[in-house]
Amino acid sequence: MVKAIPRARSRRNVRIGSRRNIRIGSRKNVRRISISKGVIHVQSSFNNTIVTVTDIRGRVISWSSAGTCKFKNRRGGTPFAAQTATADAIRPVDIQRAEVMIKGPGLGRDAALRVIRRSGILLTFVQDVTPMPHNGCRPPKKRRM
Repeated sequence: MVKAIPRARSRRNVRIGSRRNIRIGSRKNVRRISISKGVIHVQSSFNNTIVTVTDIRGRVISWSSAGTCKFKNRRGGTPFAAQTATADAIRPVDIQRAEVMIKGPGLGRDAALRVIRRSGILLTFVQDVTPMPHNGCRPPKKRRM
């Protein structure tokens, strides 16, 4: 018996029956992608950690964040959330050597790097690419009373 396709509910003048708003199946592919060398970008803020695996040319192969791993609000900035997100991003990729770029001031920086080291990937270098202002923004004008 053929399974019926669920219909999307219409909002305003959106066509009924459009399948754009419905996610069928899982977001991640289960097949493994094999590359010899890649770049792992870790962006760690106080509320979230985003891990992106790219090839040398910068094309995204896999990504994950603490938010997609069901960590919400402040819990997304914890080291455990970063650890989970990093493991989730690395899982579908079979990579031999990688460069790691770490950006941001968050707590997940070290935890993400620890997971990458433990996964058996040979690291060529680890670089901190946090943007630092040379002189910062112009301060607001002096307050007049």
